[in-house]
Amino acid sequence: MGKKSQRKNAPKDLFDSDDDTSSVSSSSTMRSERPGMDEVQVHKDVMLDQSLDALYEKRSSTREQALASIIDAFNNDLQHEFVEKKFATLLHQCLHCTKKGSSKETSLASHVIGLLALTVGLGDQAQEILEESVTPLSQALKSGREVLKITSIIECLAVITFVGGTNEEQTEKSMQIIWQMIHPKLGSNVVATKPSPAVITTVVSSWAFLLTTVDRWTLGPKIWQEIVTYLSSLLEKDDRSVRIAAGEALAIIFELGTLEKFSAEAKGSVNGSVKEGSVSQEALINMHGLKSKVTNQVRDLSAEAGGKGSAKKDLNTQRNMFRDLVEFLEHGYAPETSTKVGGDSLQTSTWYQMIQLNFLKHFLGGGFIKHMQENEFLHDVFSFTPKKSGSSMSRDEKRLFKSPNSALNKARTQFLNTQRMLAKNMNVGHYAATVENE
Repeated sequence: MGKKSQRKNAPKDLFDSDDDTSSVSSSSTMRSERPGMDEVQVHKDVMLDQSLDALYEKRSSTREQALASIIDAFNNDLQHEFVEKKFATLLHQCLHCTKKGSSKETSLASHVIGLLALTVGLGDQAQEILEESVTPLSQALKSGREVLKITSIIECLAVITFVGGTNEEQTEKSMQIIWQMIHPKLGSNVVATKPSPAVITTVVSSWAFLLTTVDRWTLGPKIWQEIVTYLSSLLEKDDRSVRIAAGEALAIIFELGTLEKFSAEAKGSVNGSVKEGSVSQEALINMHGLKSKVTNQVRDLSAEAGGKGSAKKDLNTQRNMFRDLVEFLEHGYAPETSTKVGGDSLQTSTWYQMIQLNFLKHFLGGGFIKHMQENEFLHDVFSFTPKKSGSSMSRDEKRLFKSPNSALNKARTQFLNTQRMLAKNMNVGHYAATVENE
């Protein structure tokens, strides 16, 4: 990370800085002088460098505008070249913004960190993002109660753990930090305050998103019962988004097959092969009773006529989701979905795939299509191979294949002209033959 005395100020016309000595960063100027480079791309690269420089500014509104500009750039393109050069600087400046910035600045900086993790994909840089960010993000969660700040940090923590978590201990640590925002530990220093529906929804969704990555869930039967009981209580809440998030989390828990695992342990204890921490028959009966209760709740929500919540679209979403969950709980069939990505379709056939897709689609927002088309990390996550399209071609490929003056288009034009001439001659010949026959 560059020292403050060495930073370059952002131009006044871009970030409204009070510093009259602002200038374009030298790296951008050098890059713009490279021959043959597309002017639009050079402009975008210059904007990114200026935005990064602006994160050193004292004025909070300037930093907020710079962060918003970086988010826009990372949504519109995968900024591999920029990240390769400015990875550490961008990460540490964003973390600095989460420590001292406003709620809005913290929210924007958190989102940039999540986008940075998705851009670099699996590897040492993603692990570095997670290791460097967990502590400051956790501290930032405790420093304020603004909904925007809390939800953004939680989503960021979920994304960077999803990409950079290399073992279950790291994932479970992040899940614990997230869960404590709505279910603080007894005796902890966390002040017990009633979380808003938006915070509950984000916590449950982010927790469930990370649960999809845990192959061997290590939580014991007691904690399992506590979590399922709590999620079951959320199904009774008035806020529809809370109910939907709770339903999806329950779907993942049951799809993991944890209850079946506990049943096998209980059967083993009956047969004499008792293991430490194994499930008693009484506990197992209670757990199956809890599943039956959840199934009845879900069935009621799948047929809800309205009244709780307001938006009709949300009501339909709830009905469809809980109908799928009833089908899964009673018959074991997970829902199948198809999402349009350009000219392709992204298919899911499990709860964990669907929840991963929905979460990342929400996080990426307007950048979802671009990332699904070009982000290799997401291709690996969803086993998705998009077709080559004009929008995903490099500039050189577009010049080669899409330009009117390209060899391919010239050959296509020549072929079409030949076809037209042949058709014209055939029509003339047909007309002449018809006249002659008459």
